[in-house]
Amino acid sequence: MASQDWMDKDFYATLGVSKDASDADVKKAYRKLARTHHPDQNPGDEAAEKKFKEISEAYAVLSDPQERQEYDAIRAMGGGARFSAPGGAGGGGFEDVFGGMFGGGGGPRTTQSEPDLSDLFSGMFSGAAGQPGGFGPGGFGDAGYARPRPTKGADRTATTTISFRGSIQGTTVSLRGPDGETIEVKIPKGIRDGQKVRARGKGSPGPAGRGDLLVTVHVREHEFFRRDGDDLRITVPITFPEAALGATIEVPTLDRPVKVKVPAGSQCGRVLRLKGRGVERGKTTGDLLVELRVTVPTTLNDDARAAVEALQSATAGDDPRRELARKAAW
Repeated sequence: MASQDWMDKDFYATLGVSKDASDADVKKAYRKLARTHHPDQNPGDEAAEKKFKEISEAYAVLSDPQERQEYDAIRAMGGGARFSAPGGAGGGGFEDVFGGMFGGGGGPRTTQSEPDLSDLFSGMFSGAAGQPGGFGPGGFGDAGYARPRPTKGADRTATTTISFRGSIQGTTVSLRGPDGETIEVKIPKGIRDGQKVRARGKGSPGPAGRGDLLVTVHVREHEFFRRDGDDLRITVPITFPEAALGATIEVPTLDRPVKVKVPAGSQCGRVLRLKGRGVERGKTTGDLLVELRVTVPTTLNDDARAAVEALQSATAGDDPRRELARKAAW
């Protein structure tokens, strides 16, 4: 830009800063205006493009200490002095300002320092995928502006309910999209109620490919098995003689029944642990916790009643509530 043109342009007003504004204030003002008027943010808007050129021109001068000093001197003298424009006499203009910014034409500059705009544009227009102004791997377009990077389509969400066995062993569910498309989603074994599964490439289409499908999985409760982390819990009834004398009983597991030894004198609520009989998830496998529940017969035949009465007589000296009064004392 020829220096004689500086008289007609108030770069401070263009950026909306005072004449004694600091370099940081100039930079901050430019960032704000450039973000608003950048052509990538306003495709096809000639007024925005013109405004962007003006604020970039102003910043190119005010951000360079030497050029700003010359500009202030020219404005103070009312244009009496004439200086050669940066880069030599002649053309200059928009290309000169953006030559250092985008690698465009406009000839070499003769000043010792140039405004470094790389830090401005690295943060201003490097938005996330899907946001306007993101610089893609394609670099810059023919006009010197960044081309928007192609973005993937939006993610979609869905919810499904599977059986308890399906959550333990893993399963595959079929979901129908809003467009009627049937999507097969593999549910990994060991998934918990409320967890999500990501099906990559099953979301909405976009220029850079499809987004993902996020499926929230709910698990139906089981009548017998209860999940506790990676462990499984079951409640198994036993008779009084089995609890008192000990016994070997058979209990169900996820795949087949197994034999379990009940120690003599087992109390109601005692828990027996079967290693490795729980939920397999990745490299870990939980246990099966067997809670014993002593049952009391609701009816007794004559022989059974006689046997219980004989037991009562034989254990008359045993009082299981002997310590209650001491424990309850204040």
